[in-house]
Amino acid sequence: MRAGAVPEGIRITKVGLWYILFTVLVAIAATNTGNNALYMVLAAMLSVLAFSGLVSRQNVRRLRVEIEPPDEVYARTPARVGFTLASRGWLLPRWCLLFSLGPGGPPLLVPYLPRRGETAGEIEIILPRRGLHELSAAHLASLFPFGFFRKGARYRLDVEVLVFPELFAAAACREDEAGEHGDEPSRRVGWGHELHSLRAFRQGDDPRSIHWKRTARTGSLVYMEREAEDSRRLAILFDNGAGSLAGAEAERFERLVSEAATAAVDHLARGWEVELVTRGRTLPFAAGVRQRWTLLEALALVEPVAPGAGALRSSDPRAAELRLGMAEPERRRAAG
Repeated sequence: MRAGAVPEGIRITKVGLWYILFTVLVAIAATNTGNNALYMVLAAMLSVLAFSGLVSRQNVRRLRVEIEPPDEVYARTPARVGFTLASRGWLLPRWCLLFSLGPGGPPLLVPYLPRRGETAGEIEIILPRRGLHELSAAHLASLFPFGFFRKGARYRLDVEVLVFPELFAAAACREDEAGEHGDEPSRRVGWGHELHSLRAFRQGDDPRSIHWKRTARTGSLVYMEREAEDSRRLAILFDNGAGSLAGAEAERFERLVSEAATAAVDHLARGWEVELVTRGRTLPFAAGVRQRWTLLEALALVEPVAPGAGALRSSDPRAAELRLGMAEPERRRAAG
């Protein structure tokens, strides 16, 4: 957000290249013929060329850039960053500015910026990987006044952005590993609300579950069995004990992180409580927006560590489990 500009050099455009070639031809013709009119045309063309270079340089000076990253930025997903571009010049407005974040970002055309004025808008960026990224500078280029040159300047920002893992479609997650848990009947006997079956009362049964209407009708004690309910809880057991990774293995690790993030966001949106267990850290069961942020932040910063002994375990043995790790596919095949 500093006002000082660092020049990035000047690049000639296709229009400028053709103009220079035509100027050279006029210079050759004037030299060979000695025609004063051609010398005057040549002088005018050179003056326009010099004027274009000076004005384009001035057009990217004395600016101020401020940006406001969005609350949530996901890897490989377009995100819109708010910006404010202000002119600190007293004399002249700015025209035809190309604004971008990062040397590879798509530029946004700012057609007019009044003197001592400012403009605000949004620019789209795509960050390729999760984790902490630094938007170090904003890049401004000018095509004004004739488009012969593209003069650039870099304005320092030093803004850090936490990039969350890429999210997949919820169906892409391995729901078979999570099971069909929730506050719904599980079709087995337990302590729930739904009726499972009626049977004769046996010694040791809870008298509170006697079906008194059926008992009065039949003349013998009838006991109500109820269906068990599983808690609406998901434990994501992410084994990041994978050691040093590179190449395809590193990409696979990133996909597993995205699977964990997708499952967490999807289940939290449906009202579940979600727990995250990794090597060295456990985020306990919770629900809501705060848990969503906490889980996404943890997964944005998770890194491979040295392999650990023993399997990761949930704090609630009744909760549904989603196990993710570099060795998980091999274990599933072995169990099958």
